[in-house]
Amino acid sequence: MTDKQYLSELFRIVEGALRLDGDKVRSYASLLADKLEADGNASSAKRLRQMLNQQGHQLRPANFQQHQSSAPVDDESRFPLLQHITPQERAEYFYANDEQRKAVEDFLAVAHSREKLEAQGVSAAASLLLYGPPGCGKTHLASFIAKQLDLPLYLARLDGLISSFLGSTSKNIRAVLEFAARTPCVLFLDEFDAIAKLRDDQQELGELKRVVNSFLQNLDVLGKEVILIAATNHEQLLDSAVWRRFHFQIHMNYPTLAQREHFWRVFAADGVWSPKDLKVLADVSAGFSVAAIETASARLRQRSIIHNETPTLREAVEALLPLGHGQSTRSPVLQPEWLNDVALLTQKLQERDSQLYSLSIIGEIAGLSKATMSRRAAEASKTRKPSAKAGSTKPRTVRKAKGAYGR
Repeated sequence: MTDKQYLSELFRIVEGALRLDGDKVRSYASLLADKLEADGNASSAKRLRQMLNQQGHQLRPANFQQHQSSAPVDDESRFPLLQHITPQERAEYFYANDEQRKAVEDFLAVAHSREKLEAQGVSAAASLLLYGPPGCGKTHLASFIAKQLDLPLYLARLDGLISSFLGSTSKNIRAVLEFAARTPCVLFLDEFDAIAKLRDDQQELGELKRVVNSFLQNLDVLGKEVILIAATNHEQLLDSAVWRRFHFQIHMNYPTLAQREHFWRVFAADGVWSPKDLKVLADVSAGFSVAAIETASARLRQRSIIHNETPTLREAVEALLPLGHGQSTRSPVLQPEWLNDVALLTQKLQERDSQLYSLSIIGEIAGLSKATMSRRAAEASKTRKPSAKAGSTKPRTVRKAKGAYGR
């Protein structure tokens, strides 16, 4: 790393000193010490930390862990307004389509090149809006970005900033944004629609509209050094002015077939599912969110640890189906009641994909052995009536014996 690449921290330290903002000075000095040490300049890092630890000054140690104690709290409840989240170590938790990946790469490129852009007089604002259904990986993506930038992630759920006193709401918002302005971090504003609603909503109070206006104004003066990510499940509620304040926007939707297969593999214990199992689970979980797949996988891992048993496809399906997606708990591929009707289960799944859903796989989903499924298939074939005349070209009438597949 060249000396020029330390300029960002130096500029922030000077800026904080000029504004008599001791927290900002300490935070960026601590970050500079960490970078110096990471680049092999341990002696300079040690000297800088010794300066921060000197007695007789108002300065105090300001590493990320200690700085969490200075995070703002609500005056009424005394609950923290921000939650510190450790960025995910596993980059594979974020699995994007081409459009999403391009937007993330562009966003990271701007965040990594801010000093270079500012030197050329080009805007280096790094603000990203994530929108789409709940459970589709918005928090995972924010964590992934923070990990790539080597910064802590602070999450503020904006519905939690709303106080019974509207004046306190404005104060809470201002406290969160001021904290982010003086702290090297990625600020993640979740439930963004709670504040940034349409200002012409006739059901909202005039005072709350003023809160929204104040919030938008605070975003404008947030500072170029702040890396801001906001997320909403209800993008239709956002004021048009909000969209203009975010230079990058990514639609997070329900995962594709390839993404579902990826997440079943990532969230499972190593070697639990075969390649064929993963394809089946990816198909069965069509319409489900990433969060649903993660939750089902976590339940299966708990069960396998407690009972020391490898999970089955039947158990995976039973863990997944109740989670549903949106307001529905019904899968577009597999219905819970089919699990207890093998004939119907076989019919539906083989109509969907006879190559994927072999009798063996259907037996695993139904919780039956291969031998049992083969025997029942043989019994079902005996119920078919032969054609009326030898050599007839008319299709044979097939009659299923009642209960031929019944469990």
